[in-house]
Amino acid sequence: MEAIIVIVGFLGAGKTTLLKKLVDNALAQFWQPFIVLNDYETAELDIAQLSDKLDKQWLKALSGSCICCSGISELRDSVNRIPERKNGITFIEANGTTDACSLMGFLGVGIDERFLPPVQISVVDVKNWQLRGEHNELEANQIQVSSILVLTHESGIDSARIEAVKTQLQALNPSAKIIRADELNITQLPEVAPSENSATKLDHHKAHWASSSADLPHLPDYLSVKDICDALPSTILRIKGCTTIADEPHYVYFERCPDGEVYVRPYRGKPDTGTKLLTIGPGSDKTLLELVIKKALITAKKRENQKACNV
Repeated sequence: MEAIIVIVGFLGAGKTTLLKKLVDNALAQFWQPFIVLNDYETAELDIAQLSDKLDKQWLKALSGSCICCSGISELRDSVNRIPERKNGITFIEANGTTDACSLMGFLGVGIDERFLPPVQISVVDVKNWQLRGEHNELEANQIQVSSILVLTHESGIDSARIEAVKTQLQALNPSAKIIRADELNITQLPEVAPSENSATKLDHHKAHWASSSADLPHLPDYLSVKDICDALPSTILRIKGCTTIADEPHYVYFERCPDGEVYVRPYRGKPDTGTKLLTIGPGSDKTLLELVIKKALITAKKRENQKACNV
């Protein structure tokens, strides 16, 4: 029977990074992974980052609908249509605001009998755990029915903070195994049993936030990325973008995480959705995104003119 591993965790916790590691582990062990990835509006952007590891036939992007509620039927259908493989394993990465407890309840019904009951892994951002104000309840919900809790973003964090986070996690989910990201290995997963915990019910609306996207033109310089991210309000918890920048020969992917840090890296291939700016969180609005992009381009033009004057 084939294992289903569901990866959950708050926005920016490191779910996709962990997924990449598990896929590498699986391939090294001669397993045949299939990946289902759910995100707001542009899941294709994220799943394309895995195209250097797997052929597209083993990748499925689910955009728009949230798989913990309205998108659960599409998720079940996608899983049940996965081709049978020798040594198959299925990974499902949920979007960062998923009601993880509801997801496991719904996903446990209607899955083909060739699959084992799904097992959930929660990715816990040690640096920002329970420092999210009104979103603390959602973050806590995401670890309650997980069998394994994987700690991320430990770099530079003192041991007292790490131990305090572990204590809080154990209080919320006493049966879960807590490990560091570098300790998790694919060989551990098929033997892990689904959690039998009873979860505290989450008000459904707390797991559903506004999201929006807009076309993103070529950016003249990397400072334009900072201008865009800085101009968007802090209520917007996640910003993602993919476009070309300056004279770079490849596409570039950038993101602003909930703690405000901005990351920029090369993007493999060409985005199927076209170049986009995506936001998740209260305040997300297409008109606002288009205005911010326009102002960033004007600012970049002023920088270019000033540089020319100084020559």
